[in-house]
Amino acid sequence: MRAGKHVWTTAAVTVVCAITVLAAPGTAFADPGPSPSPGTPGASPSAPAASPAATPGKDLEAVRKKLDQLYRRAALATEEYNAAEEKTEQQSAQLVELAKKIVKGQEKLDGLKERAGAAARSQYRTGGLPDEAKLMLSDDPEDFLDGTGRVVQGQRATKGLIGEMTRTQEDLKTYAADAKTRFEKLEANRKAKAAAQKKVEKQIKAAEKLESELEQEEKERLARLEREAQERAQTAWLGSGILKDLDGEATEQGRKAVEYATAQVGKPYQWGAEGPKAYDCSGLTSQAWVAAGRTIPRTSQQQWQQLKRVDVEDMRPGDLIIYFDDASHVGMYIGDGSVVHAPRPGRSITIAGAGSMPILGVVRPDTGTTGQE
Repeated sequence: MRAGKHVWTTAAVTVVCAITVLAAPGTAFADPGPSPSPGTPGASPSAPAASPAATPGKDLEAVRKKLDQLYRRAALATEEYNAAEEKTEQQSAQLVELAKKIVKGQEKLDGLKERAGAAARSQYRTGGLPDEAKLMLSDDPEDFLDGTGRVVQGQRATKGLIGEMTRTQEDLKTYAADAKTRFEKLEANRKAKAAAQKKVEKQIKAAEKLESELEQEEKERLARLEREAQERAQTAWLGSGILKDLDGEATEQGRKAVEYATAQVGKPYQWGAEGPKAYDCSGLTSQAWVAAGRTIPRTSQQQWQQLKRVDVEDMRPGDLIIYFDDASHVGMYIGDGSVVHAPRPGRSITIAGAGSMPILGVVRPDTGTTGQE
């Protein structure tokens, strides 16, 4: 009896320990740099890799495009990492709950076995003679009949006890099978997270190597090229007349989210980070809305898939602008044609033109209304 409990308890503890090891936090990230053609909403990010890095003194525009590709790929891998990380945390929590159920179920089964054993011993002590003999030997036939009724009740109780034991044993088998399945999924996600991390690090390392080959003057010229490309895209976006239609007022939650996000300006970008010292693009937006009292999906792709979509012309402060065809980047609209976002590795959280990158669409985390609606 006790040996069975020890086996189940050990198994549950093993599951919990394994979860602790597998769910250990890793390094983190998420986001892309400016697009080669940011003025064109929905421009595809999946251009083939350019040839090896341009050498210093050569076409810096080609270098800019190559860097953009590398950081965009890093952003995609980051979103894969973030999604796997989120699933790992959820599965770990589920496994812990299952382990608790297994331990609790085994304790219940042990208690039922104790009760069943006591009932069996009681019946053994009183069940040696047939009922006819007990009646003949009884000083008070009425007491005997009352006792017989109690025996029948006891037998029914015992039958119910055995049924409960059987159900508890079946529950334990189900919990064990469920734990095994979830543990396998957790292991698969752990591998996916590790593979995504390698991809992120590979792309960032390649980008850093390319930038390191530039002279200081070339780095400054490259930074100017990036700013100019973003300014051209923003000018074209504003030139469409979009700003005159953007008069939406933020909700109370939206204002809180914007206040949180803008308070992080100047903090570094770090892939996979969710603050408070550093963020990636979706880490910033998700935590800003947590601060506003609403939990939203962790990654920019999940935010695009799961949150309510609104027309660009109808967006209001606090809404999230999803960028690029693969939804690999996200920023928060703060009004006046601007967003706050975490750009890419090597950059800090900043305020930029909402149209400085190709817009895929806009999503709204809160469904509250404003005074204008």
